[in-house]
Amino acid sequence: MPGKTIGSINPEDVDAEVAERAARRIRDYLASHPGDDLAEVLGETGDDDALVIPRATAILFAQILDHLGQGRGVQIMPREAELTTQQAADMLNVSRPYLIGLLESRKIPFRKVGRHRRITFEALMEYKRQEDLERRSAADDLTDLSEELGLY
Repeated sequence: MPGKTIGSINPEDVDAEVAERAARRIRDYLASHPGDDLAEVLGETGDDDALVIPRATAILFAQILDHLGQGRGVQIMPREAELTTQQAADMLNVSRPYLIGLLESRKIPFRKVGRHRRITFEALMEYKRQEDLERRSAADDLTDLSEELGLY
């Protein structure tokens, strides 16, 4: 693939109105073609061959445009991408020593490259999903207890 690969887009690099309009058009297309596994994208002139992309790609593209339309940046990360301990800690918003404790206690799988630890993006996101579910469940339990005690 010629050219530079872009892994992230800053919100100031995109016209939010254009992104919002494009996302809306993609969503409208997907809604009007619910059974189609492929989406056909025609150029504004209509004379060129249609660009055919998988439906899941069109959905992801609409989500990216939604974020950009709301003035938020986006970053695309392959699931199997390997992160350093500092990158993983930054993504979880924890300290690096705390993350290393999670790794050593086997709460997040990792592999060693020499003496360095590497965590897959997918493993990190799975840990984050589990922690979010546990946190949400604990908050629900606390709300139920507060209601039982008449504090809420």
